[in-house]
Amino acid sequence: MATYSNEVVAGLRRMGHQVTFFHHGDRTGEGPEESFESVPLASMKVPLVKPLVLSPGRAKRKLTDRLRQREFDLVHASFWFSSMDFDLPKLTSELGIPLVATFHVAFDNRLSLWGGITSGTYRLYAPTLAKCDRVIVFGPAQRDILAGLGVPGSIIRILPNGVDVDKYTPGPSDRRERFGADRLFLYMGRVDSEKNVDVLLEAFLDCAPPNRHKLLIMGTGTEKRRLERFYRDPRVIFSGHISEQEERIAILRAADGFFLPSTVEGLSLSMLEAMACGVATVATDVGTDGEALRGAGIVLDPRNLAIELEMAFRQFIELPFLSRELGKLARQRVLERYSLERNLEALSKLYEELVEDRSVKRFTRDATSS
Repeated sequence: MATYSNEVVAGLRRMGHQVTFFHHGDRTGEGPEESFESVPLASMKVPLVKPLVLSPGRAKRKLTDRLRQREFDLVHASFWFSSMDFDLPKLTSELGIPLVATFHVAFDNRLSLWGGITSGTYRLYAPTLAKCDRVIVFGPAQRDILAGLGVPGSIIRILPNGVDVDKYTPGPSDRRERFGADRLFLYMGRVDSEKNVDVLLEAFLDCAPPNRHKLLIMGTGTEKRRLERFYRDPRVIFSGHISEQEERIAILRAADGFFLPSTVEGLSLSMLEAMACGVATVATDVGTDGEALRGAGIVLDPRNLAIELEMAFRQFIELPFLSRELGKLARQRVLERYSLERNLEALSKLYEELVEDRSVKRFTRDATSS
């Protein structure tokens, strides 16, 4: 979410839009921004794909006071497990400000524990999303789920995530040498149970890779400590979370393969970043990831995850040229469909559409009143 927000906000400002960024927690960046206090709720009666962020009443009052100053033409919110998500439609409607919501919550249509959990989350959010002026989703499957739950199809727009293809590019890197690796495979994301990092590690080691073939797990989460204790193998590296974008790009450029074995996803930005850097990519066919990758990488059936992961590792180990060829296809796919420039252009048009519609309605109302 931090990467998504930073890239979009910076891009909109470059296009000439005046943007004030309201966010949870600590963040420093360029341009106007304000933060809210929040309390992440990590333990719930039903496990969540991401902890719910509980925003105190003073945070809501702070946002309400700013919006009542009438300095904004439009509000664009990222809906991703915050209690404030459910307050925004009523607030913006009362103030006559159009609301766009990008719905980031992961999903999967298959019958499974995580599919059931995310299905419940979609049902919870549907009435709130139906009150927004526009709802942005990442692909047709996500659109169809929400439409089936009562969100009007007329307000739903498909707009995939975008990556800065001038920043995330193939290029030289010495990170493989730094890790003491001849071949370097990479996972980048949260290390939580629905990400199946344990299955990934098991599949890699079951291939009996040479000592200088390494699997780097970049990220942190609820499973990290347990996996570190269990998988004490010199071919496995746990780097923890790496916040510096330049370092992440350097590691991506050195990777021979990027793996994302999740049970549920929306549209993974880390996957798109890897593809943009020309990394051969392997991901499960969940959320919109399979649609984005199919024909440009290896798409796994999550029902046969362990077997298909091991097969993918064996292919990369035994056929080194495969990494190069799939990397080229991955880069081309992002250039064609998932660039940040395309995303921002579509987003800007959507904003203009809503602001113009608001102006027409206001003019019509004023004319009727007179």
